[in-house]
Amino acid sequence: MSKKEKSSASSRRDFMKTSATALAGFYIVPRHVLGGPGFIAPSDKLRVASVGVGGMGGGDVRGIFSTGKVDMVALCDVDDTRAKASRDAHPKAAYYKDYRVMLEKEASNIDAVSVSTPDHMHAVIAMMAMKMGKHVYVQKPLSHDIYEARMLTEAAEKYKVVTQMGNQGSSGDGVRKMVEWYNAGLIGEATKVYTWTNRPVWPQGIKWPDQPVTPPADLDWDKWLGTAPYKDYVGNLVPFNWRGWWDYGTGALGDMACHIMEPPFRVLGLGYPKSAEASVGSVYVGEFQRGYFPESCPPSSHITLRFDRPGKEDLEFHWMDGGIQPTRPEELEPNEQMGDGGNGVIIEGTEGKMMCSTYGINPQLLPTSRTKDINVPETLYRVPGGDGGHYANWVEACIGGYGSKEYDLLSSPFSVAGPLTESVLMGNLAIRSYDYRLARDGDSNQFDYPGRGIKLVWDGENMKITNFEPANQFVKRTYREGYSL
Repeated sequence: MSKKEKSSASSRRDFMKTSATALAGFYIVPRHVLGGPGFIAPSDKLRVASVGVGGMGGGDVRGIFSTGKVDMVALCDVDDTRAKASRDAHPKAAYYKDYRVMLEKEASNIDAVSVSTPDHMHAVIAMMAMKMGKHVYVQKPLSHDIYEARMLTEAAEKYKVVTQMGNQGSSGDGVRKMVEWYNAGLIGEATKVYTWTNRPVWPQGIKWPDQPVTPPADLDWDKWLGTAPYKDYVGNLVPFNWRGWWDYGTGALGDMACHIMEPPFRVLGLGYPKSAEASVGSVYVGEFQRGYFPESCPPSSHITLRFDRPGKEDLEFHWMDGGIQPTRPEELEPNEQMGDGGNGVIIEGTEGKMMCSTYGINPQLLPTSRTKDINVPETLYRVPGGDGGHYANWVEACIGGYGSKEYDLLSSPFSVAGPLTESVLMGNLAIRSYDYRLARDGDSNQFDYPGRGIKLVWDGENMKITNFEPANQFVKRTYREGYSL
């Protein structure tokens, strides 16, 4: 029987179980027994298709395949040059340029899909796969827009598929240790959180290039644009610097906040924020002449989110990027490093403080001398291999199936990653509201910025800013024709 004629892996396993008990006295020896220790029967391998297989996507292909429990059935990329390494590594995998064609043609051959494209394509690809009953692994941030994150979160439950966001630190030991410290009362009740990054490390706060250029011959520019409005190809955008443009990327927040904000989210069990405030760095193009580049993410920002916690005071949560950092805690010695230098987390409590680096690495109590004396029992599950086991954490759950014990051990299912991503993107909504401008009294040379200096009040259940209507245009995009959720 050819691969295309086979049903899903779960159906095959169910058939084997049923057959084994249907005939009295008839015993089928499982292939993994016949094959000896470490042997994985083809029927027990997860059949994966990957969309976006160069750069970070190539790393995801390698990580997923390295679990030893995966067959790479199909690869998809709009850039042939970027896809070459993955194609060479998996020559038997079918290759496509359009994810829609791939999913339609390979529907009966695959169990799961990984998505490692630029941010603006995450949601439509993942949603199509989930509607087909395929498990999905999606790079961070889960989506480009708040609305997309909510829709993906709801779809994971509706279609009963196994999901994981690519924030590998969520599988690390450090995050779990911080949860155990907090639950043991080592810093008391949390009052404030500070998170920061040195990103962006690509151009932001700049004008869209005036001169279009010819796209590389091996890049399908129209398919790369996907959901985004059509624009002529420009230089210095693909394959990396798209991160700084709102049509495609989500700036420093989208690039790093899922890695950095995740530890305090998990430690404190946070949900949707109740409000957001922003201050944004400026670029001046002349004397007293502030540049206005609404297509580009800003060079730096400071976001303050507030979270309602029933029976407790609101939690104040700070995000800083572009090299902005919080004041050093007094408990740190003058030459001690704060976070990992460029990035980090500090959680302040009524009885103390804790700190960590990106991905929750190197958790410490403050002063750091306290850390070596702490012996809190481990109460939470540890992912084998820590953050290096993030791919296997998903693969095992896919093989086990929705609702299995492996499913319950997922590090970043959409039920967790969705609310986290929404809070990350709330920061971007505040940034874009800050830059929203109106001509003053009909004078096209004078402008007001009504979104500055205010607190945006968020109705999380209904995904709506209640006190500044222009902000709501940033909750949900309009896709180009041919793309939808």
